[in-house]
Amino acid sequence: MPNLDVLLIHPPVAKPGEPPAGLAQLKSALKTAQVSCEIIDANLEGLYSLIHSVTQAEHRRTRMALRNREKNIAALHSLETVQNFDNYKRSVLEINHLLGEAGNPYQTLITFTDYKQKEFVPVRSHDLIRAAEQPERNPFFKYFSSLLPRIEKLAPQVIGISLIYLSQAITSFALIGQLCRAFPHTKLVLGGGLITSWMSRPDWKNPFVGLVDEVIPGRGEKKLTALFHKAQKNNFHVPDYHNVEWDHYFSPGRVIPYATSYGCYWRSCTFCPECAEQNRFDPVPHDQVFDNLNTLAAHKPALFHFLDNALSPSLLKKIARRDMPAPWYGYARFTPELEDPDFCYALRQSGCVLLQLGLESGDQHVLDKMQKGIQLEAVSRILHHLKKAGIATFIYLLFGTPYETIAEARRTKQFVLDHADCINYINPALFNMPVFSDESERLSTRPFYEGDLSLYHSFDHPKGWHRDRVRHFLSDEFTSHSVIRKILNANPPLFTSNHAPFFTDFYKSVR
Repeated sequence: MPNLDVLLIHPPVAKPGEPPAGLAQLKSALKTAQVSCEIIDANLEGLYSLIHSVTQAEHRRTRMALRNREKNIAALHSLETVQNFDNYKRSVLEINHLLGEAGNPYQTLITFTDYKQKEFVPVRSHDLIRAAEQPERNPFFKYFSSLLPRIEKLAPQVIGISLIYLSQAITSFALIGQLCRAFPHTKLVLGGGLITSWMSRPDWKNPFVGLVDEVIPGRGEKKLTALFHKAQKNNFHVPDYHNVEWDHYFSPGRVIPYATSYGCYWRSCTFCPECAEQNRFDPVPHDQVFDNLNTLAAHKPALFHFLDNALSPSLLKKIARRDMPAPWYGYARFTPELEDPDFCYALRQSGCVLLQLGLESGDQHVLDKMQKGIQLEAVSRILHHLKKAGIATFIYLLFGTPYETIAEARRTKQFVLDHADCINYINPALFNMPVFSDESERLSTRPFYEGDLSLYHSFDHPKGWHRDRVRHFLSDEFTSHSVIRKILNANPPLFTSNHAPFFTDFYKSVR
C-alpha cells in the first residue's frame, strides 16, 4: 500500500539560494485537502552532490577550489560574508568552478544558475525525450539513482516534477527517464512555470504522451487534489516550509520566498509574457498576507523575498504602515506613491532593504510605446527618494525593442549616468520577442531557437537596430563606461538580485 499520496520534486538547475516557493504552496494546499505530500529539493541536493563529486584536480584553480571547498560553503551560509564582497565573490566562483568541473566529463556547462549540455536542446521535444531515454548521459545520473531508494520507501501514488526554468528541462527529463524505469506503475505528472508557458502556445500539442501521465498548467492545486477525489478548500495557503533544511541553502541568511499575488496587476506592457499567456491577476487578501508572514516568521528568516511580478500599490500602502517581521525585498513599479519621500521612508521603516524596478528604457518615447505607464521625471524623483530613505535599487533595462534605435539606447545610458548615485544595481538585458505575442504578428519573424518548444522569435528590427548591433552597443558603449562598470561590478556574481539585498547597508551593519 502507498505510504504517500504525492511526492513533489524540484529538479536542477536553479539558483539554490532559497527553497522552491511554488512547491511549498502546493504542499500546503494538498495537505489542507487531506492529501499527504512531501517535497524533495533535488536541485539543492544535486548541486551538493556534484560539488562533492570532484576529487582530483589537474589545474591550479581546481586544486585551490578543492582545498577551500568546505570553507567556501560555510562562508556562503554566514552573514559575516557580506562584510567583505571580495571574499564572498571568491567563495561563489570557486564553488561554481567545481560545478563546471563536474560537468566537463559529460560535455555539460553547469553553474549555480544554468545548464547546457552538448547535443541536447531544451526547447526541442525530441531532445527532451532522448534525455529521458538516456539518463545515464546526465551529470546528475548518480544523484538521481541515489533518490530511488528514498522514493521507493515513500511509495507515492503520484510523483510531480516542477519544471520552472529552461535550465531545468534536460535534467527534469533525465530524472523522468529514471523514474519511469524504477516505478513504471507510479503516476508521473509534469507542471511548473515553463510547462505553463509551453501549454499557452496556440499550437501546443503534448509531445510527452507515453512518458508522463499528465502535464498540468498553472498552479496545479485543483488538478492534483482532484486526482484523489478531493476538493481544494480555498485559493490561498501559507506555504509549508516545514522540514526544509534552511541552513543548506546558498545564502548568507535564511530567505523565505512568498508570493502575495499571482499574475501582474498592471499587465499592460507590450511584449510581456503575462499578456501573451493571458494570465489573470489573483491577489492574496491583504489581511491573509500579513497573517501568513507572521506565521512564516517562525522559521526565523533573515529576509523575506516577495515573488510578485510587481507588488501592488494598495499592498505597499499597508506594508508602509506596519513593522514587518523581517527585512524584505521584491519587485515594484515606478508608481506615484513612491514619489512621496515620506512614503519611501515608511517603506524603509517597515523593513524594505531593496526594490527591483523595471525601467527598461531611459527614453520617454520608448516607454510610451511599451505602455510602461511611467514618466522619466517621476522615475528621477523616485530614485532620489529611495536613495535618501536608505532603500537600495536594482534597475532592469531592456535593449533592442522594436521602438528603439542607438539614439534611444544612448539616452538610456545617459539616464543611468545621471542617476548613478541613486542606482545600486543594474541588469541590462537584450530584448526577446515572445512567440505568438500580438506585436510579433506585425513584424517579420523567424525562430530564435531551433525547437518546437521555443518561447521566443528572432525578428527583423523595423529601424535596423538588429541584435548584433545592440550587442556591440552594450559591449562597446554601455558596459564599458567606468561609472556603469562600477555598478555592474557590485552585482553579486551568479546569484545577482537574490543576494544583492545582503550587501545593502542594513546587513553590512549586522555583526
